[in-house]
Amino acid sequence: MTGSPMPVRCSWCEGSDIYRQYHDTEWGVPLTNKPALFRLLMLEGQQAGLSWITILNKRAHMDSQFWGFDPEKLAKASAAHIEGWLTDPGLIRHRGKLAALVNNAQVTTAVDDFAGWLWSFAAKPTRKKPAQVPAQTLQSQNMSKALKKAGFRFVGPTICYAFMQSAGMVNDHHPSCWRFEHCETLVNEALNAR
Repeated sequence: MTGSPMPVRCSWCEGSDIYRQYHDTEWGVPLTNKPALFRLLMLEGQQAGLSWITILNKRAHMDSQFWGFDPEKLAKASAAHIEGWLTDPGLIRHRGKLAALVNNAQVTTAVDDFAGWLWSFAAKPTRKKPAQVPAQTLQSQNMSKALKKAGFRFVGPTICYAFMQSAGMVNDHHPSCWRFEHCETLVNEALNAR
């Protein structure tokens, strides 16, 4: 008796159960509501200079310490909160990133239709996929510029592109990956609904 063949996945997620779980259930699935998009954008900013697995390992604790990334609550965090977070080994203890969380929450609360605004930077997909996934695109550069102009921090074009990939604004699953077709359909539906 032979077992089922192992599904073909994007190469970046092999070698770690945490990465495989994230790849198989979350990465590239369109997020369309403000809380989920804000949380993901903030996690991507926390990841800057670190590996994504560090964020995956710490995000449950970050959720508990940052009020589930609720922008209304985070916007009211004080300097004392930041000082406390800097001593918590379950968080990314980087003063600039922690201050950016609070700042970005404050900016987010002032943005009308945050989800629609972010999705306005996503391009209609094409079937032709680049030979190599880029680190940034024109769309992520435009998103980064707009976010920075609005007052956001830790939102460079590479962070924005990683966010767009994760949030399903682009389908960068490898065409041979078992998630490619499903995510392609979801991304097309999300973009066509805009």
